[in-house]
Amino acid sequence: MPRFVDLSAPITPSPPELPDILRTDVEFSDHAEGAKTIEAMLGVGPELLRDREGWAVETFTRFGTHNSTHVDAPYHYNSTIGGAPAKRIDELPLEWFFGPGVVLDMSHKADGEAMTVEEAQAALDAAGHDLSPGDIVLVRTDRDDFIDSLDYMTRGPGVTVEATRWLHAQGVRVMGIDAWGWDAPLHLQAAAAKEAGEPGIFWAAHQADLEYCQIERLCALRELPPTGFTVSVFPLRLVGGSAAPARAVAIIDD
Repeated sequence: MPRFVDLSAPITPSPPELPDILRTDVEFSDHAEGAKTIEAMLGVGPELLRDREGWAVETFTRFGTHNSTHVDAPYHYNSTIGGAPAKRIDELPLEWFFGPGVVLDMSHKADGEAMTVEEAQAALDAAGHDLSPGDIVLVRTDRDDFIDSLDYMTRGPGVTVEATRWLHAQGVRVMGIDAWGWDAPLHLQAAAAKEAGEPGIFWAAHQADLEYCQIERLCALRELPPTGFTVSVFPLRLVGGSAAPARAVAIIDD
């Protein structure tokens, strides 16, 4: 039997001090509340329900498409890619999201010290893996250790635009990371962009003008072998979306 490794972050309500743009808020309604709803809707009293209980339901009152383990569509990066309208999340081929996986270990790198082409190639050599079109590349940083920390988004080495372009040139269309974002942390990018005073530095790997997807906020990459597993990471079919939450799972044939 294959072994399944859940690579998705747990979805939980955010702490009250987290800014609204980053928040996930969930309302939980228990079985007693469900019984009241059934009686109000249908006239069926609790005496007609098993254990006098109705349905339990949950409602997202705030849940951004980027606020959990998610897949970014090309439309997230720019309105056009390669001179054509950028694809939304529901327009991408399902074949992209199920394929052989490989882990590039960058857990030794400091925050903001983005992965280069040479480092990606060295990690592939260490894994004993030759990239093929359709491979799903996962960059391990171990920053999922801080996923519940308020400074989570300030952590992670990131990936250079050159390394992103190189992976794309090898036929990789889905690449992911176990940090808040694919690029270096936003505050470091912002400082570098303002100092240089030119475009192409802030959000460089996102805005590489390439048709590809990023998986962000992965977890548990340390539990995977470097290669020899399959990744399943189907995003929700959100029509017109720039991204969608996904249940990322690695399937290992032990």
